[in-house]
Amino acid sequence: MANVDQVRRYYECVDTGNTGELLELFAPDAVYHRPGYSPMEGRAAMAEFYRGQRVIESGRHTLSQVTAEGDGVAVHGEFTGVLKDGRQVSLRFADFFTLADDGLFARRDTFFFAPMV
Repeated sequence: MANVDQVRRYYECVDTGNTGELLELFAPDAVYHRPGYSPMEGRAAMAEFYRGQRVIESGRHTLSQVTAEGDGVAVHGEFTGVLKDGRQVSLRFADFFTLADDGLFARRDTFFFAPMV
């Protein structure tokens, strides 16, 4: 399934630091919603995030579930890595991708499993 392959490729790119190819997976006007950040609109805003604002230095995403229906792909998994301040992190996450007709990501929404309420 092409949509699932596109999402899996995204995680390969982010884990290997291949920001250039990662950005090409998104439509030019895509929007990314991530807790703690204003919505990132367009590739330039996402490039700024991935090349500077992102607090993660390195790490690996392990996908435990990937579900696709229509133009949407939902992912549940775990991220283990190192933050730019040197702290080790391990956390669960969920991502929801919406793909445009051309197969590029039109929208991404990320959620982290963390105590808030």
